[in-house]
Amino acid sequence: MVTKLSFFSAIASVLLATACNTHSAYQRKIAHPANPVVAHRGAFKKNNLPENSIASLREAIRLGCAGSEFDVRMTADDSLVINHDPAYHQLPIEKHSYAELLAFPLANGEKIPTLREYLLAGKTNNKTTTLVVEIKPSETSKERGKRIAEKVLDLVGALHMRKKVIYISFDYDMLQHLHNLDATTHTQYLNGDKSPLQLKQDGINGADYHYSVFQKNPDWIQMAKDNGILLNAWTVNDKAIMDWLLSAGFHYITTNEPEGLFEKV
Repeated sequence: MVTKLSFFSAIASVLLATACNTHSAYQRKIAHPANPVVAHRGAFKKNNLPENSIASLREAIRLGCAGSEFDVRMTADDSLVINHDPAYHQLPIEKHSYAELLAFPLANGEKIPTLREYLLAGKTNNKTTTLVVEIKPSETSKERGKRIAEKVLDLVGALHMRKKVIYISFDYDMLQHLHNLDATTHTQYLNGDKSPLQLKQDGINGADYHYSVFQKNPDWIQMAKDNGILLNAWTVNDKAIMDWLLSAGFHYITTNEPEGLFEKV
């Protein structure tokens, strides 16, 4: 017959084992990548490629960057496209169809990519580079922004690329919405107005802030490490700041000059 003492001892053993397993999984999750280099809008600058082009993504993959960041918006006819600014050739993206945007090719002759095309390009011959998807907030409404996030998440899932994608945004509610839809998503906040402790409490995985935020709040670096929050800084092109971030143990550094950062790691 099992005594109360032996029963509670067994429960304690299970909880301890679970905690150890969780800690081990967590340690693997936040382990430093092979390199900290995230190409901002792809590796575009050195070879004068268009930002957010498939060519700049492929160059980031060729370089072996740990990540390549790009921006997603949604057209008036609900097409997900890759573009940083809210307008493309002076056409507000949310108010125009994808067909209208196609009238203007990128500087290298590419058409403005759809998210599907971009993800498939990022899936091809890529064993090193995580796709860092910045979902731009909607200028129409918060609800439309959430719908964009849902469509992005659905497409990533349909292409079987969940393990290859990180989501970032300036819209905190959007990131929490993604987390509520799928708790396995990896999300990082960009705005810099939340402490790492707050991110942890809200289920956000990373503090992806402008480097000046960490300069003003140096205690956040250790707070992030203590709470399992991944550290990223953008957009870092100054080599002295790169050195500081590397010495501080940042997981990722987002840069327009990935080649220069590679020289330091």
